[in-house]
Amino acid sequence: MTLTATVKNPHLNSCLSPGGIRLLQLLPHGNKHAPIQCRLFCTLLDSEGTRPYEALSYVWGSEDKPRSISIDEYDLAIGTNLYAALLHLRDRSIERTIWTDAICINQEDPEEKGQQVQSMAKIYAKASRVIVWLGEAAAGSDQALEEIRSAAELSTKPSVNETGILPLLQRPWFQRIWVLQEAAAARHVLIKCGSTEIDGFAFCSGLNALNLSYEPCPNLPALIRSVTYLIRGAIFRPRCATGRSGSFSLNIRPLCELVEMYYTRRATDLRDKVYALLGMSSDDPTAAKLSPDYTISWGELFKKLIHFVLSELMSVDTWDDKEIAVIKGKGCILGEVSSVEKDPVWEDTQHVGISWKDPVWEDTQHVGISWKNAPSHSGVKEAWNSRWTFQTSVKSVQGQWTLLCLAAGNGYKTLVKLLLNTGKVDFYAKELQTALWLAGENGHEAVVKLLLDTGKVDPDITDGYGQTALWLAGEKGHEAVVKLLLDTGKADPDITDGYGWTALYLAAGNGHKAVVKLLLDTGKVNPDAKDRERRTALWLAAAKGHEAVVKLLLDTGKVDLDAKDTGGQTALYQAAKNGHEAVVKLLLDTGKVDLDAKDREGRTALQWAEKNGHETVVKLLQSTMYFL
Repeated sequence: MTLTATVKNPHLNSCLSPGGIRLLQLLPHGNKHAPIQCRLFCTLLDSEGTRPYEALSYVWGSEDKPRSISIDEYDLAIGTNLYAALLHLRDRSIERTIWTDAICINQEDPEEKGQQVQSMAKIYAKASRVIVWLGEAAAGSDQALEEIRSAAELSTKPSVNETGILPLLQRPWFQRIWVLQEAAAARHVLIKCGSTEIDGFAFCSGLNALNLSYEPCPNLPALIRSVTYLIRGAIFRPRCATGRSGSFSLNIRPLCELVEMYYTRRATDLRDKVYALLGMSSDDPTAAKLSPDYTISWGELFKKLIHFVLSELMSVDTWDDKEIAVIKGKGCILGEVSSVEKDPVWEDTQHVGISWKDPVWEDTQHVGISWKNAPSHSGVKEAWNSRWTFQTSVKSVQGQWTLLCLAAGNGYKTLVKLLLNTGKVDFYAKELQTALWLAGENGHEAVVKLLLDTGKVDPDITDGYGQTALWLAGEKGHEAVVKLLLDTGKADPDITDGYGWTALYLAAGNGHKAVVKLLLDTGKVNPDAKDRERRTALWLAAAKGHEAVVKLLLDTGKVDLDAKDTGGQTALYQAAKNGHEAVVKLLLDTGKVDLDAKDREGRTALQWAEKNGHETVVKLLQSTMYFL
């Protein structure tokens, strides 16, 4: 089989009309494993009601695009998760019309991408249905969805095995920021995991009836409730409002409140932490100069956001790789937060008690609070205590533990020690735990040791994403921190997150040889563990060309050299495809790799090396085959 270079589809290269979108026609096939064939066409979203297409809400996953589909007889490379979703959505005999961002937006055109991102709230609102794709069935997900469905039908709380449901709720879809707008815009939601489906309202009702404890995952409730709150409202949703500029908007809350509520959610591109919220904002993004623009850096966008929320008079310093800013300006302390209560009815609301600052007493500490478009404070001095209602922020607004977290995350050992020793900050286990995660992720060994020495943190507690301090440190290659955490004897080195990724897997993929060796030396990690897409540490290290890491893994004698991912691709296949000659040679020298192994579309490592023009790899593979 001879492969030719992929030709760009003319439909993707063609310019869209103002207000236009592309839609994907998923062609039917009787064989569920047959290659996916589609058509693209353009249309306008110019009608008042919904349109006969479905919008897909899913997680992109890895940046790798090992699968391909045929669109109008042209090949297009896509990710594994999207490919799996399309396979499960394809009907045996009827065409299906779908909108999905990875295909319907030309991702190589920043200008088009910015324009289409502005329309995404409208695209999901106009769809007849939004399909939430959680991924392939795994870890009892079918049974978990059935238990949730049954709970929605019962009038009393059923007995349920939470350990089966929590892994489903830890899936990456619930962690991403884009899904909020997609759920908020939907008129009807269908949740799909593998071949199992459940109505969105039934899913939310079932979870509410189960009243899960979430004890193993203390940060998970906020993630789940924020998105189920939006899904549950789909069937009651009125026509969407229009912003002051005439652009389509869901008009939910001011942008500053949305950012405060959702900034901990994940986005591959930091700019999407702002752009994903614009469609829900009651503010005018054009007036704020915040319209989606993928030609500007994150640092520049972050600065614009801060100026919009606070004032143009503020001096702001930002960085392109950090979600931190230095803000300089003048202000005064008005009062302190005296109490915080969650609203028992509205999950996105909290009641905050404010004790206004008495000008007579100056020797007390206060929490500075600023309100955007807040009522006047005139006359407040006679009534020192007030009760205000705010949206629920992503972190507590009461207390000063945030200072500890910031100090720990930035490695300010002296400040952390001072805060721990003074006793003037009321610490809770959860607050110390967050500080440990931040210090571990950023490699601050001395701070990690200080926090461990308090005896109040558990190195094996996971955050809302199923990640521990060791997992975070391993991903970033912080050898000293990993060793410190391993030496406690309390940190599981083989724990997996929602993607099925371990510290070893990520350290291998990022080329952190020393961390990989540390983890392997424990004898407590599985070097051949597979993630949700059945990729191993060897597969990922080979794909990225990390020769030293590949050698370490091979030396264990415990890895399957021919292990295939869900696309049927092996470590050799990935190394050859990406032109990593040294890794290809290492794998060939074992004498245990299958040179003729084919992916699900019948292609070999040699064919991909030829296709991508890696001549030295081609010669290496051919010479090895010659001597076999």
